[in-house]
Amino acid sequence: MKKFISLLLLLVVSSPAAAKLNVFACEPEWASLSQELGGDNITVFSATTGLQDPHYIQARPSLIAKARQADLLVCTGAELEIGWLPLLQRKAGNTSIQVGANGYFMATDYVSLSDIPASLDRSQGDVHAAGNPHIQTSPVKIMLVARALTQRLQQLDPDNAVAYQQRWLDFEQRWSTAIDRWQQQAQPLKGMAIVVQHNNWTYLSEWLELNKVAVLEAKAGIPPTIKDLNNVLNTLKVSPAKIVINAAYQPSKATDWLSNKTDITKVTLPFTVGGNEQSKDLFSLFDNTLQRLLSAQ
Repeated sequence: MKKFISLLLLLVVSSPAAAKLNVFACEPEWASLSQELGGDNITVFSATTGLQDPHYIQARPSLIAKARQADLLVCTGAELEIGWLPLLQRKAGNTSIQVGANGYFMATDYVSLSDIPASLDRSQGDVHAAGNPHIQTSPVKIMLVARALTQRLQQLDPDNAVAYQQRWLDFEQRWSTAIDRWQQQAQPLKGMAIVVQHNNWTYLSEWLELNKVAVLEAKAGIPPTIKDLNNVLNTLKVSPAKIVINAAYQPSKATDWLSNKTDITKVTLPFTVGGNEQSKDLFSLFDNTLQRLLSAQ
């Protein structure tokens, strides 16, 4: 009898239905989205925080260990993680998360991208050949990714397919309602002229119909020189701006300089989940982003 009970317990513990899907997210926004869609059927690990630049991450042993255990890799793609993700995949040796595997999911594969360069010139800095990867600044893009990610979860974990579908339908309803609310709140922002530190607000600008008149970085990812900043000042004499935006993870030296030289208000936005204390999940991320923009108008 004891042997039978022990065998039964072993079968329950080792049952595929009892095992949670391990999700390795490259950025906090995809960790948050995965949790929304997966609930108790998954465990989620985020390789980065909201106060780190996702371009420049080291493939540390702790990240390699987590990647080795992953069933699903959820990242931005479009070369955002090109400096560290391929090395991480290679060192982890996990066939489930290699390019082409079912456990390899790149969010940018499921949306259209802006800022695709006409020609690739690496002398211009951190230029992404596939287009601008920072799609998490648009809730509309996130909705498209969520639909595709739900299907991938169902594919990898068919025993819980119904639960994933239910969570997707619930998220879709709540997210659609939130988008409608945010767009109503953002009406006063339409057409507002902005300056950005780095060209990572394209999708936010497109969604809210903001007017980007200048970028502080003359070369993407390279801190602007005094000459670059003075060129921006000359641009603003012709096309004035209301605010200058930087992300919470970015040094504020350049935006502080511009704000001090002009009457332009500096606005630091969270950029992703965890970018500040208020942005604890995807919903509060956009709540806080809009609140900060509206307060500065």
